[in-house]
Amino acid sequence: MAFPTSVNDQITDALSQTNVKGLGDAPAIAMGNLYVATSQALSNAAHNATTAQQSAYLTMQAATTQGIATLYSIDTASSGLATAPIFAPPVGTK
Repeated sequence: MAFPTSVNDQITDALSQTNVKGLGDAPAIAMGNLYVATSQALSNAAHNATTAQQSAYLTMQAATTQGIATLYSIDTASSGLATAPIFAPPVGTK
């Protein structure tokens, strides 16, 4: 069984006020933590979107370059086939 003790009223008031302040500040601190976590998540999402967009542009540029090179090579091949009989007539003809 605890022994009864006499505590100064100023001490009990100070402790009560400290506890009340801690309880009163808790919702504001919780909201602050939520805002920080949310802003960090959104910042990471924006950074990831930017990185993905840059990678996509690089891939698209490579595909465009390859497509243009293919178009140019098709033109060269068809021109070569069309002019082959002129420069090298079939065997047995003059």
